[in-house]
Amino acid sequence: MGTLCLARRLAAAGLFLGLAILADPPGVRAGWPQLWGSSKPKVTVVRSEPVRPSGGAAVQPSPVRRAVHESAASKAGVTPAAASAQKSAAPYEEDVVVPGKPRRMELFDPCDDPEDAATPGMTLEALVALGLEQNPRLAKVTFGVEVARGRAYQAGLYPNPTVALMWDELGDKTGRAGVNGLPFVTQEIVMGRKLKLSRAAAEREVEQASWGVMAERYAMLSEIRTAYFDVLALQERVRMLCEIRRYGRDVTKTVRSLRDEAKQLADIDVLPVEAELARYEADVESAQAEKAAAYKRLAALLGVHRLEITKVAGRLEDYSFPDYDAKGTPMYVLSVHPEIQIAQWGVEKARFVVQRAKAEPIPNLSIDTGYVRQNQNNSDDYRIGVSASIPLFNRNQGNIRAAEAELCAAIQEVGRVENDLTNRVATALREFAAARKRAEKYQAVVSKAEQAQTIATEDQRRNLSPLMVLELQRSLRQARLERLKSVGDTWKAAAAISGLAIEDNWPSAPAADARQP
Repeated sequence: MGTLCLARRLAAAGLFLGLAILADPPGVRAGWPQLWGSSKPKVTVVRSEPVRPSGGAAVQPSPVRRAVHESAASKAGVTPAAASAQKSAAPYEEDVVVPGKPRRMELFDPCDDPEDAATPGMTLEALVALGLEQNPRLAKVTFGVEVARGRAYQAGLYPNPTVALMWDELGDKTGRAGVNGLPFVTQEIVMGRKLKLSRAAAEREVEQASWGVMAERYAMLSEIRTAYFDVLALQERVRMLCEIRRYGRDVTKTVRSLRDEAKQLADIDVLPVEAELARYEADVESAQAEKAAAYKRLAALLGVHRLEITKVAGRLEDYSFPDYDAKGTPMYVLSVHPEIQIAQWGVEKARFVVQRAKAEPIPNLSIDTGYVRQNQNNSDDYRIGVSASIPLFNRNQGNIRAAEAELCAAIQEVGRVENDLTNRVATALREFAAARKRAEKYQAVVSKAEQAQTIATEDQRRNLSPLMVLELQRSLRQARLERLKSVGDTWKAAAAISGLAIEDNWPSAPAADARQP
């Protein structure tokens, strides 16, 4: 009887559940598997939007009640995503609106984010400090200095003595204890200042590693500064493109109204405006994707690739361009750059290596001494000996030749580094000067485009067509975007120069009244 009763209840529940599923929209049914975590019932009223048949009045469908269950997460104090629906006054009851026809989802537009302007962002000083503290590339080369110091210390250590215990002629008839050497000590005496020369060469490696830390530090600073100004330019580009798109939408709405309502324009006049708006939309999406990638690249350069950067502080126009002399800057870089010091210390190291190779044929002395107990005649004896190798065939000729060739290569390396640094400085100076000149020229273009726009706006008697107004706006827009790109390129080239010139306090503090030309 109990089993039959339970079967009837299960059948009724299955029938009710089937009816509820038929009345439930697919979007709500998809979330049902997450709601079967407890046995506490929850009544949901499903309301459909009015369906208006053709030529008739709106039909109000009756609400359908269905039973669901709360998830176990709600009992644990965790609010599931489905619980964000607006609750009604009745306990365990909510309203779910079933649309009469599918509606297009409105996507979030980052350009309309009101919190973006209020977000302070990370300053360049904070980014540099974080990179110096967290980046593993700087820690790696710092440990490289300790490695070189350890090798230099090891290179000058004296060889250890050798201790031997010997029992000879055991069981002899005249003395069963035999002859005992307790102990024999052997010590190698290093001749020709080999240890000092080895340590001197290794100490030059310590100097190279120390200058390598400095070179890596300023290379990292240059990359962080370049990435910062790249992100700064992209942020302003996105903001400018959002304003351009907003204006394009207004213009498109106006020309459509003139075509559809006032009948003053034809499709041939509206289509170019709509095509321009589509290009604006594509430019905004492309710039947003490029900005997101630049944020990730900046985080990677800081050495914290999981860091979520959403904004950097500052604007390009808050900074003043630095001044670099095209003739004096390369000479200054060659006098202070760590790579020059590394190459010069490499020459010093190679010279000591040559001296060490030439000292290798000088034979080391091996001295051995010890106590000998003669048990046959019960006497106490001592022994001492000196041995040395004779450089008859091997006088280290090959290693000397190789060391001299390495010395010549090290001297040439200094020249190669000088040429490489000169090339890098010249390239950065060229890009800096060219981008700065473009920024100045585009500023003049922007001024003229703004004057033309002002005249067209104020002088209504000209009766300009919408396409003419759109063309004026396009010229102004393009000039502003090109100037922004030129300013960003100028700062990226300046950041590269700052790393080559070993500048710490760079750039100068932004001033409120400082504006780019």
